Amino acid sequence: MIFKQIGRFLILAIVALLAIPFQADAKVEWRIDKSLDTGQPPLDVTISSNGQWIFVLTTEGSILIYSSEGKLEDTIAVGSHIDRIQVGPGGEQLFATSRQKKTVDVIALNFIRKINVSGSPFKGRADAAVTFTVFSDFQ
Repeated sequence: MIFKQIGRFLILAIVALLAIPFQADAKVEWRIDKSLDTGQPPLDVTISSNGQWIFVLTTEGSILIYSSEGKLEDTIAVGSHIDRIQVGPGGEQLFATSRQKKTVDVIALNFIRKINVSGSPFKGRADAAVTFTVFSDFQ
């Protein structure tokens, strides 16, 4: 009989504990990895899908292009009417929207890379321009 009472007490205690909502302490560890000094007030920011490029739209109408290391690589002047930017899915287009003009500008992006070929054999002029084309749809 005493064991039945202890058993009922344990069952009631477990049910009571399960009925009480648990409050878990949610914690997020965070730190600032780097700060980009834009020199102009930022209005919008987006990042390429591969994480290599950071695009910052400023209130003065410029899109600042930073490498993932935080180095300013280039600037595109788009005008102060642009109020939002978004990178396209392939990372080769940038969409710049203007609520004021009711437009979306599609900006084609072609990133030029320097390739160190010193010491490599070559035919023709050493300073000749070379273009590489990647056909990503055949991969």
